[in-house]
Amino acid sequence: MTTSLVVTLLVASGAAYVLALLSAVAGFGGGVLLLPVFTALFGLRVAVPVLTLAQISSNASRVVFNRADLQWRLIGRFCIGAIPFAIVGALLLSSAPLAPLQRALGVFLIAVVVWRRVKPQPRPPGDAAFVAVGAASGLGSALLGSVGPLTAPFFLAKGLRRSTYIGTEAACALAMHLTKTAAYGATDLLNPRVLLLGLTLTPATLLGAWTGKKLVGRISDRVFVALVEVGLIAAGLLFLLGIG
Repeated sequence: MTTSLVVTLLVASGAAYVLALLSAVAGFGGGVLLLPVFTALFGLRVAVPVLTLAQISSNASRVVFNRADLQWRLIGRFCIGAIPFAIVGALLLSSAPLAPLQRALGVFLIAVVVWRRVKPQPRPPGDAAFVAVGAASGLGSALLGSVGPLTAPFFLAKGLRRSTYIGTEAACALAMHLTKTAAYGATDLLNPRVLLLGLTLTPATLLGAWTGKKLVGRISDRVFVALVEVGLIAAGLLFLLGIG
């Protein structure tokens, strides 16, 4: 193993730890912020499937840590929409124009935060709405690597907080990432290099998720929502700038 590869893996592992911790506290954000790092290190076509593998371990650990608070009915509705559209997005990854989708998502995320400030107590969405949320998330996640912020406003409007929110969102994301991985395997995107990188980054993501779980129980619901909204704005700006 060359010195440059060791340095690359150390940088990637450090970033994976910090951003898995962020995801465990806010429920999302790690993938959006990690994608630019992985893209700089590995290139976009490698970064997206590597990020997917890293997120499998991160989300799976959050599901385990918060398993007592999962909202299975919402998870089921979400998966009905997410799984087929994640397959479609994964198959389109090699040719789809990603920049317009990134910028539209950025505008949406920032608008959601503004809307929540104007109308702080929105009407909770019905369970059926999460089928559409899952479909949009599955397609976007397969194309952009991560769109965790897209689901946050809907889970918040539904009244989910802290461990219930984090565990339920992670279970939905896990279903998407497993589906995407299977679809990537049907193409040339899931090659031995990608598998090795994903395996190497797994310990860092697990440790970050464990650390975040220890921290999230110490913050109030009000602070938690504020952290999520700050994350939404940051993710929206990243998408608008074409960094995510």
